[in-house]
Amino acid sequence: MANHSINPSMNSAMSAEQLMLTKMDAMRVQAQPDFIVSANPLDVNAVNATTHQPMSFSQAITNVLDTVNQHQSTASQKITAVELGKSDDLVGAMVASQKASLSFNALMQVRNKVVSSFDDIMKMPV
Repeated sequence: MANHSINPSMNSAMSAEQLMLTKMDAMRVQAQPDFIVSANPLDVNAVNATTHQPMSFSQAITNVLDTVNQHQSTASQKITAVELGKSDDLVGAMVASQKASLSFNALMQVRNKVVSSFDDIMKMPV
């Protein structure tokens, strides 16, 4: 007849391990985001559906300029509507204004980086 009793210290070690695994599983569930990050719209539009070719640099810049222009136009329309009393959505106008400002500032930073990179390339010896 074999002795099937478990050593008390072994039992407590298994209990501690099980407790730790349970806590780790609970933390894993909490750490998982409640949302899924969608793809960048420029990346989604980067591939032409008919030819499956990547977007050209000039096309990407044109799309970004159009988007920034649209943000500026929307902000201008909303602010004008508030100023003329046609709308009382001051918060919406301010948010649109900040969105337009941020997108324009980001565009300027990208432009400056592109110009700087171009200058660096032009200074390279041939």
